[in-house]
Amino acid sequence: MVNIYLVRHGKTMFNTIGRAQGWSDSPLTSDGEKGIIELGLGLKAKHIKFDRAYSSDSGRTIQTMGLLLKYSENEGIPYTYDKRIREWCFGSFDGGYDGELFDGVLPRIFVDRPNDGTARSYKEIAEAIYEVDTAGWAETWEQLSGRILEGFYEMAKRSEEVGAKNIVIVSHGMTIGTFVKLLMPDVPRPRGLDNGSVTHLTYENGKFKVGKVGDMSYRELGSELMEAQDDFA
Repeated sequence: MVNIYLVRHGKTMFNTIGRAQGWSDSPLTSDGEKGIIELGLGLKAKHIKFDRAYSSDSGRTIQTMGLLLKYSENEGIPYTYDKRIREWCFGSFDGGYDGELFDGVLPRIFVDRPNDGTARSYKEIAEAIYEVDTAGWAETWEQLSGRILEGFYEMAKRSEEVGAKNIVIVSHGMTIGTFVKLLMPDVPRPRGLDNGSVTHLTYENGKFKVGKVGDMSYRELGSELMEAQDDFA
């Protein structure tokens, strides 16, 4: 069985000012770096050793992984980038303000598409983004969900084949949420996955099992350790 620690990247400049990051990119802020250092220290304190590491090919996930492996004392393990676990592409709205897309354009699209009052599904949101994208970059729901599933399944299967017990994957908020929802279609879609949070999964014989989603306990433990060090200093 493969234990999977699925991490959302650290807080970036675009996260801080409310821009839809998507396939565009920005570096971690100093607070974002601190949060991932906390995560690494928390993992180290729990004596978690990884056999393999994976991330998307976005700069923010690569930067996150570097800090995570360093401070959890897991440097030197096999590490692979994979574009299939990138964030959603928001097309012509990529890099624009969240409010413009999520509070402006999409609600107008949904006006004539009533539902039962529940949150819009990932599929509805993806189809609406595809509809309003003027650049032709946004993905259809089939493309988006397909590449996310394919990417995570291949990472898990490859890890199982080489006998890896613990792996760490750094990806993105909406991508992680989409993956969890695809695995558990009958539960509400995840919301509010914080930067540096850990979603626990296991993989065995071709099947995933989802544990705690958006776990912040490792960061919290690391924060306590950093504060104790500062107090001692």
